[in-house]
Amino acid sequence: MAEKEKAKTGTPQQEDEIVGKAYDGRLMRRLMRYLYPYKLAAVTSLVAIVIKAGSDVLGPYLTKVAVDRYMTAQSAAKSSWLSRHLSTNAITGITQLAGIYLASLVLSYFLEFVQTYLMQWTGQKVMFDMRSQIFRHLQHMHIGFFDRNPVGRLVTRLTSDVDALNEMFTSGVFAIFEDVFVLVGIVIVMLRMSWWLALLSFAVLPFILLVTRIFRKHVRDSYRRIRSAIARINSYTQEHISGMTVVQLFNRQERSFKEFKAVNRLHMEAFKDAILAYALYYPAVEILSSIAIALVIWRGGYGVLHTTVTLGVLVAFMQYAQRFFRPIQDLSEKYNILQAAMAASERIFKLLDTAPEIVSPTHSREGDNSGRIEFSNVWFTYQRLDEAQKMRVAHASAAELAFMDDIDWVLRGVSFTVEPDQTAAIVGHTGAGKTTIISLMMRFYDIQQGSILVDGVDVREHDLTKLRRRFGVVLQDPVLFSGTIADNIRLGSHWISDARLEEAADEVNVRDFIQSLPEGFAEPVRERGNGLSTGQKQLINFARALAHDPGVLILDEATSSVDTETEMRVRLALERMIEGRTSVVIAHRLSTVQRADVILVMHKGQLREMGSHQELLAQRGIYWKLYQLQYKDQEISDTLPTFNAGLVVGTD
Repeated sequence: MAEKEKAKTGTPQQEDEIVGKAYDGRLMRRLMRYLYPYKLAAVTSLVAIVIKAGSDVLGPYLTKVAVDRYMTAQSAAKSSWLSRHLSTNAITGITQLAGIYLASLVLSYFLEFVQTYLMQWTGQKVMFDMRSQIFRHLQHMHIGFFDRNPVGRLVTRLTSDVDALNEMFTSGVFAIFEDVFVLVGIVIVMLRMSWWLALLSFAVLPFILLVTRIFRKHVRDSYRRIRSAIARINSYTQEHISGMTVVQLFNRQERSFKEFKAVNRLHMEAFKDAILAYALYYPAVEILSSIAIALVIWRGGYGVLHTTVTLGVLVAFMQYAQRFFRPIQDLSEKYNILQAAMAASERIFKLLDTAPEIVSPTHSREGDNSGRIEFSNVWFTYQRLDEAQKMRVAHASAAELAFMDDIDWVLRGVSFTVEPDQTAAIVGHTGAGKTTIISLMMRFYDIQQGSILVDGVDVREHDLTKLRRRFGVVLQDPVLFSGTIADNIRLGSHWISDARLEEAADEVNVRDFIQSLPEGFAEPVRERGNGLSTGQKQLINFARALAHDPGVLILDEATSSVDTETEMRVRLALERMIEGRTSVVIAHRLSTVQRADVILVMHKGQLREMGSHQELLAQRGIYWKLYQLQYKDQEISDTLPTFNAGLVVGTD
């Protein structure tokens, strides 16, 4: 895999630092599509918000009517519709107003419940749909996409970014509507009661807008840093938990902790700055709103004394002034929620809009199921080529390709054929291109020039699902998922019967081990197969490959991480597994490939030698040198006992 690692590049961190607009019509229209299946709940919630806003505005007005009509006996120049329907008796009238006030509060609480429940329910539904869509999209992405995008950042898209959108749906968009309706209602009522007193109340608005602008600027920067730090924490944590064995083996805990502490501190500092901004902003708005109330009391009280306004109007204005500035504070917070959601949606839609580069053709071709594999002048690089480079490669000859210094070729003009039912072995130094060859067979990547035929058809003309179903693969690092042993062998292929499951396990010599477990094939498997030895996990992977009855079997260093006893069991199993099917074996241990029908010797991306074990030894080339390196010590040790025995015989 070394040739692949050289070509890896990380995702730019700028993607996690996107701030985004507070409102982007294009993104919002796209987000609203996720609400469409739940439009009834959304519309009901919106109606509840409108009615609740009216109910919230009604309270101070009822107080004004009670004070003016029944407590001070000051009748307004124009009696309102409500006043005409109230009793002339003070006790009865106040009781009626108290009942209306209580009813409005009960209605407001009920509507708050309806709106909160429906939007939380809708938010969870939208989150479920969006996460499902993202995960399904990731499943269909080409392997090269995951080479360039760290797992931690992709997890952030599924978790933190979707949570930001959920907050927008539940506490953002519809809450903004409520704040706006309340503000509009308060402004209309205040202007109708006393326009000059209303304008006096609004005198502090320019200062509040200035403070809000400064607040938004600082919080926007803090939230950008917070999101960036969260992505780094996720990526770093995932990487180091996965590699905890190596961390502990090299006693790197302290250094790893210091590095994590530095990343974590960035998150804490960003949050502290956001907290400071909130701590300064809310008291500032409170002071300015208190000044507005003081102005209302001062000039309103003067107006009461000079009978230009009634006492009821003054009392209502004091309540409205308190309620007026609260939605402004909420709108500032909703602004940040909306901004975070826009940034999150931009990152999510960028991911969803990234089209898979490897897809099935519109009109696929069926192969002959022979198992024949043919590489013809294959040139390949993991490097992402720009359009100019692609044009040059498409029209270049083999000689010209070799001299393209700006392209790091992993495979250079590789050509070979593996006939049906043959066993082909691929050997070579690390980074020679061995694993790349099998990845190209299954079309995990597309080649830049040449052709690869499987079952007589170019892999680019195969249906991807059918093509990959032809292969059974056992990798160097065994992969097991949470579930049972049976689940890991079937891997979702329900057509594999229990009898076939047991037969496959028996053929790879792992059935005895599985049946020795308390629950047999139903034994739970923990994450990554923890609790099982590497050899046991590898044998289960062999059983998985065999149970699917592949036409082509691929073994990528499948025995490199198992002990000698397990390797012997695997070799016996291999003799049965390769019978009647094409097999491709990658191995560093030449002992595992000596019986192969054909051995391909890779060196620096080129196929340098090809033939049987004996033929390659006779050539005294690269394969012969590899053989000498691996068996020199063994041959010396094998010779020494014979020599000593000869000495003993001679002395007798």
